[in-house]
Amino acid sequence: MKLIVAVCEGWGIGKDGTQPFFIPEDLKYFKDKTLGKVVVVGRVTFLALPGAAPLKGRTNIVLTRNKSFDAGGAAICTSSEELLQHLSNYSSDDIFVIGGRQIYDLLLPYCDTAYVTKIFAKAETDCFFPNIDEMSNWQLHDKSDIKNHDGINFCFYEYRNTSTQPRFT
Repeated sequence: MKLIVAVCEGWGIGKDGTQPFFIPEDLKYFKDKTLGKVVVVGRVTFLALPGAAPLKGRTNIVLTRNKSFDAGGAAICTSSEELLQHLSNYSSDDIFVIGGRQIYDLLLPYCDTAYVTKIFAKAETDCFFPNIDEMSNWQLHDKSDIKNHDGINFCFYEYRNTSTQPRFT
């Protein structure tokens, strides 16, 4: 399983359900990585997607405790156990965790790869991604050159989890 996230300085990922920066190249990177794949998202982040609708060209799975939540055609799982069971139907290489914070926290131990867009700017955030630079089992595998959009520098980082991964069943 993989994850993809954009973080600003301090590993912030959002405030009040929105991302702090809009960088078209990052959106293209996200689309290129996840198109044709399975995306796992929490309800709050799902509602922040364009049109609060499933992402086109992907299998969408929403984790929510709300058993009556209507995700417009996306699969709904109402517990972590149900989610892991549902994900066992797919190749781990095809699964991308796309947020939010609680979903990242839950599934980070199952991920073997993390695609992190680091945005070198400060923003007011109330949600944070774990600082995997400080985790001994996550190692930097690759990074892009520094890019710029409207005066904001950013890079694409790829991390690999070196610990033995539990396989969900």
